[in-house]
Amino acid sequence: MTDLATSNQEITSRPRTDWGAIWGGVFTFAAIWFVFGMLGIAIFASAGNPKAGAAVTGMSVGMGIWAIVLSIIAMYFAGLETGRLAAVTNRHDGMIHGIIMFGLSVLGGLMIAILAGGTGVEGSMRGTYLADLFSGWGWVAFLSLFLGWLAAMGGAASGASRKTDAAHNVREIRTAA
Repeated sequence: MTDLATSNQEITSRPRTDWGAIWGGVFTFAAIWFVFGMLGIAIFASAGNPKAGAAVTGMSVGMGIWAIVLSIIAMYFAGLETGRLAAVTNRHDGMIHGIIMFGLSVLGGLMIAILAGGTGVEGSMRGTYLADLFSGWGWVAFLSLFLGWLAAMGGAASGASRKTDAAHNVREIRTAA
């Protein structure tokens, strides 16, 4: 008779949400979005009125399209990194990490918009800042957020699916002596 020896693997439990991976995704998104957002502003602001430079106040159609495309790309890569950094092995857990990363990124962006644009030149608070912002950018903001949300989930699911499951129930077979 042959002897079958089973190897005992230590099972470690981990929290289901990896916040380090989520924060890594948020900072990846912010870095990509702000760097390439400045590129878009430089291109489309100077194309709209070359003599005005940064003083252009209106939003061009090109800048709106750039914001949508940039949000999709930045959220996809941020989600991909979140999925890779998280210790998850299935697509569902990766998608959940992507949703959380997306929500935290949107909240952070909203806080920056409120803090940066909430004060005027005189230093007084303008209560209509967000209303003014969304009246011109409403559909662009919606499409950026919706498509970015899908891209974050897809990227995180893609990053998580690259992980391999550890072999379970491994049995070492020894030859009979």
